[in-house]
Amino acid sequence: MSKFDCPQRLGVRRPGLTAHAAAKKVGRSPRTIRRWTSEPREVYIARAHEKRDRIQALHDKGLTMRAIAKEVGCSVGTVHRYVHMKNQANA
Repeated sequence: MSKFDCPQRLGVRRPGLTAHAAAKKVGRSPRTIRRWTSEPREVYIARAHEKRDRIQALHDKGLTMRAIAKEVGCSVGTVHRYVHMKNQANA
């Protein structure tokens, strides 16, 4: 097994199982476990852009920041940050 191959017995970390606990289970370092189980950066960035676009669309419809946060499943602060970014870009 290469040091870059994720063993099948580990798969994706279960919620509640820390990287340290998973590392102990398979005999690797916590850093290796985090590398094995993290999503690719491109996927993360695409998901972040989708969330931003959805927040901006809901704001354009006139929803409040609290309503948008509840709909999207994020904090009011995140909604405020994305709306503020949009306003700065349009200014």
